Amino acid sequence: MANRRALVAQARAETVLQMRRGENLIVTLAIPLGILVFFAKVDTISTDFAHPVDFLVPGVLSLAVMAAAMVSLGIATGFERRYGVLKRLGSTPLSRSGLLIAKTATVLGLEVVQIILVVLVGIAIGWDPPGGLVPAVVLLLIGTVAFAGIGMLMAGTLRAEANLAAANGLFLVLLFLGGMAYPLDKLPAALEDFAKLLPAAALSETVRAVLASQPFPTGELVVLLVWAVAAPLLAARYFRWEE
Repeated sequence: MANRRALVAQARAETVLQMRRGENLIVTLAIPLGILVFFAKVDTISTDFAHPVDFLVPGVLSLAVMAAAMVSLGIATGFERRYGVLKRLGSTPLSRSGLLIAKTATVLGLEVVQIILVVLVGIAIGWDPPGGLVPAVVLLLIGTVAFAGIGMLMAGTLRAEANLAAANGLFLVLLFLGGMAYPLDKLPAALEDFAKLLPAAALSETVRAVLASQPFPTGELVVLLVWAVAAPLLAARYFRWEE
């Protein structure tokens, strides 16, 4: 019972800290919603979809997951490691495994808020929610595992400042190569092939396929699963609780 109370208290504290970080809210909420509204209104995206919003909503959902699970979690964990917070919490009754559970619960809670906001904004600007919502949620959960693994790997191996730069830089690269706001087939052929090996494109393409009832890209699912297995394993292997 005591451990459960400690877990709930830590999850609550993690959530409060997330909401107090202005830069965190910009990355996890403002940027995804801004991309959705801006690109839906400027109508500059040439896709196979009748309306840009039908292409954008699945991509922005994937972007939101990447922002929460990789950038927000990774940067916060990196600085907690830098200042010895992880070491101190690891010696409390909460335990290190409890800390990881609390962080996971916080990320999932943030993603629920993100998904609700993206869906509501999408509906407001003309998106008609199709079928395939349950498979899409499953894919987003798999994506969460993959991106959280990447975020924790960087947080546990790099110095805090380097982790901050790497997380933000990788976020921008994956945003460009992830097929989230810009179709992959508009990229040069070699760059498109490379992008399809990355978790961002794999997640956005699979989510888009199930929401639009398109032929399912099995290859992209395999790529996503590989990242979801490999990234957490690497994080667990190389993560160091102190700099």
